[in-house]
Amino acid sequence: MYFKQILDERLGCASYLIASRESHEAAIVDPSLETDVYEDLLAARDFTLRYVIDTHVHADHVSGARRLADRHGAELCLHEAARVTYPFHPLHDGDVLPLGQLRLQVLHTPGHRPELISLLIINPPRSPEPSMVLTGDSLLVGDVGRPDFGGGDASAQAESIRRLLALPDYVAVFPGHFEGPCGRGMCGRPSSTVGFERRFNPLLQLAPEAFVTSLTDHVPARPLNITAIEATNRGVAAMEWAMLTTAPPVEQISTEAIPAGALLLDVREPEEYEEEHIAGAVNIPQGELADRLAEIPRDRTIVTVCRSGARSLRSGQFLKQMGYASVVSLDGGMNAWDAAGHPIVRGPGRGSRIVETEWMHAGGART
Repeated sequence: MYFKQILDERLGCASYLIASRESHEAAIVDPSLETDVYEDLLAARDFTLRYVIDTHVHADHVSGARRLADRHGAELCLHEAARVTYPFHPLHDGDVLPLGQLRLQVLHTPGHRPELISLLIINPPRSPEPSMVLTGDSLLVGDVGRPDFGGGDASAQAESIRRLLALPDYVAVFPGHFEGPCGRGMCGRPSSTVGFERRFNPLLQLAPEAFVTSLTDHVPARPLNITAIEATNRGVAAMEWAMLTTAPPVEQISTEAIPAGALLLDVREPEEYEEEHIAGAVNIPQGELADRLAEIPRDRTIVTVCRSGARSLRSGQFLKQMGYASVVSLDGGMNAWDAAGHPIVRGPGRGSRIVETEWMHAGGART
């Protein structure tokens, strides 16, 4: 067997190439949009691509699965529940994909999304039992996938995790993310084992009810351009450009340095904005920026605003990537604005259940 984990340090994603050294047939799982790394591996190893598998419809990055499948005449595989507009090979729980002497067995593990699958990797000449499981965004290292993307369900996630934890301790866990917005507590390691996660993953120590509550209380903000990216991966849009692929510098300014005539662009979620915002600020959540660029003028300085500065910096980088010439980010966000004693328009004041995510896509930086 040949097994290669490919890490995208900018997005915090992991993809995989699995191949039989006997038949030279290969499968690629959760490929990123930039496919050169897979093409180079296939050519160098003289592998024939038989399957391209997306464990689910991704919402934080555009998949390269269709591009690879079309180029190589490979089978494009997703779970039967995937709501996409293009043809694919539907996978069902328990299905086995032969790959030379290898076997890839499908486990339906919904929760993060309804169609999410995990893949058991079995090499029968070595063992009749699986030695590895690719868990997509179900079981992560130190965390589990958040269930608020595209019809996810925390109770389904609990059942899927229970099913994965029934695997032997020695089974190696290879997730779809090692950093990024799909979970709050990932430790940064790209792999683990079932036994280690069973014992040391904080969420897996919780009782079922507390586990569900932990996934539904204080939900992280939606990732940058989630609506455009998910629509692209479903085939209902072609907005590959919605991904943040560069890290242009964005000046961070103090609350006292907002230039006259600037547009204050509040990129938090609507409920956060309604709770409190700066008078005159326009609310376009970062998850919808790509869909609503027409609402953002190009002839004014744009000051992006969020709670503490993480989302506003990322949104500012995207706007600069899209050609906006004058973009700055409010350093410290609403926290700094409030601390400086500036006036705030306050709403019902129920208290936002959205939490700021620390992950910064571009450059893999943390704030």
